[in-house]
Amino acid sequence: MPESDTIRERIAGTEAVDRADAPLLRIQNLRLEGRSGGIWQPIVHDVSFEVHRAEVVGLIGESGAGKSSVGLSALGYVRSGCRLAGGSVIFDGIDLFAESATVRSRLRGGRLAYVAQSAAASLNPAKRLLEQTIETVVMRRIFPRRAAIRRARDLYEALRLSPSVGERFPHQVSGGQLQRVMTAMALLAEPALVVFDEPTTALDVTTQVDVLAAIRDGLEYTRAAALYISHDLAVVAQMAHRTVVLKAGRVVEEANTRTMLSSPREAYTRSLWAVRTLTKPEIPRNEVILKVRNISAHYGAAKVLDQVSIEVPRGRILAVVGESGSGKTTLARVIAGLIVPTQGEVLLEDRTLASNVRQRSRDQLRAVQLIHQSADTALNPRRTVAEILGRPIELFTGNDRAARDSRIRELLDLTELPAACAHRLPSSLSGGQKQRVAIARALAALPSLIVCDEVTSALDQLVQEEVLKLLLRVQQELNVTYIFITHDIATVRAVADEVVVMYQGRMVEHGPKSVVLTPPHCGYTGKLLDSVPQLDPNWLSELAPRLGRTKVDTPHAK
Repeated sequence: MPESDTIRERIAGTEAVDRADAPLLRIQNLRLEGRSGGIWQPIVHDVSFEVHRAEVVGLIGESGAGKSSVGLSALGYVRSGCRLAGGSVIFDGIDLFAESATVRSRLRGGRLAYVAQSAAASLNPAKRLLEQTIETVVMRRIFPRRAAIRRARDLYEALRLSPSVGERFPHQVSGGQLQRVMTAMALLAEPALVVFDEPTTALDVTTQVDVLAAIRDGLEYTRAAALYISHDLAVVAQMAHRTVVLKAGRVVEEANTRTMLSSPREAYTRSLWAVRTLTKPEIPRNEVILKVRNISAHYGAAKVLDQVSIEVPRGRILAVVGESGSGKTTLARVIAGLIVPTQGEVLLEDRTLASNVRQRSRDQLRAVQLIHQSADTALNPRRTVAEILGRPIELFTGNDRAARDSRIRELLDLTELPAACAHRLPSSLSGGQKQRVAIARALAALPSLIVCDEVTSALDQLVQEEVLKLLLRVQQELNVTYIFITHDIATVRAVADEVVVMYQGRMVEHGPKSVVLTPPHCGYTGKLLDSVPQLDPNWLSELAPRLGRTKVDTPHAK
């Protein structure tokens, strides 16, 4: 379809806007379908809402609610395997799905921008960050190269990044810095609308505070509108003027964020707003099952663990907390034998574990199991659930086929998965179901100790609660010991018996949860606890000056 002068002007953002109060984005009766088993099934049902200029709208709901599908539709994009079944998406007077793919493509990266959940997975590891930041605007001739570089450096400063960050490669900066670089990339073309898709989900609490404040500053700096997708209710409370609640592809409720926080109308919304009530009964301190003695570890010349020593009593949960780069995951991998320490030893039931997993006996491999953060990458996509669970059963028990199949059914029952899941591939399961399969696979080995590396960080609050309840029930039934690697203080409060706080590879605090999390705190522990977002729209604005940051205006004051 040929482009009219009006469409070209709107793509370029040069047409005068006569209706200042007209919504920038209007999604009306949007219906999306996904193809499953050769049949098209509805996944989004008649969703309608608006986003006005310079406004941030939060989009929340549990896993599978359709948040990301709706967010991508705001860019005129539908994922492979899905299709538009009805409704319209009007951006600044342009019906995105009625226009040509060329028009939509020209809008994206210009007046429409997107910030993904994982910058590390989205950026090119072989290109310097400045080149990636300016690439689209230079290629599309939105700005000349020199002007683009100057504007990129100004945005880096607005987002609290050093101008020199652009000279580095992605692997040379932290996760929080990468998310801010991706935000700078999205804002560089002066977009009218930015879609943020869970941009802080994988970040620790202290890094998350920096990124949230930086995003707020960046939106204020550019006056862009935003659609902010998250399952973290406290984060949405800091970012959004209005909030839209989705459940099973339908709008359940929409209101000013302050109003919704104080008096949600719908029962489902109230269930999302509920503070986690999960509690764990106190378990007596038994004999020590795991000892970590004076462990140091390096990545090349960089020391990432420095003389770390911990003890874990049998049948208890030890939580290891700290910001990105503190050494939490490295410690988990040392215990699992995936990283060889440069100093120290790990003992299980007073017997030294071989430092390299390849040198561990079958009994040592069986006794210590690791559950990874992302079940999506940890489960073989080409194997059914029965095949995934059957392999460790065969390896560690040597059961015949009938006994193996019986054990698979027991594990599915133990982890509250339907028996029909045995014949399904991971891609056909929800995020919570995939994490349950990962738990079942660890339990298949009959371990004494399970290291859980951020196992709930990518899950929404309701699914997190279900997975944590499952892990606690399994512990009560099997007396298994857990080490929880986490940046989620709410999880620590809910399930931990003891807490280790790490900072820059060192252990700065270790003790019972009731002691470590009760004031007065040591300086770094206090900073961690202060950085946990609260369901108070003023929290981020009030926290900024206490942490030495420039105070940013609350979005709800506009």
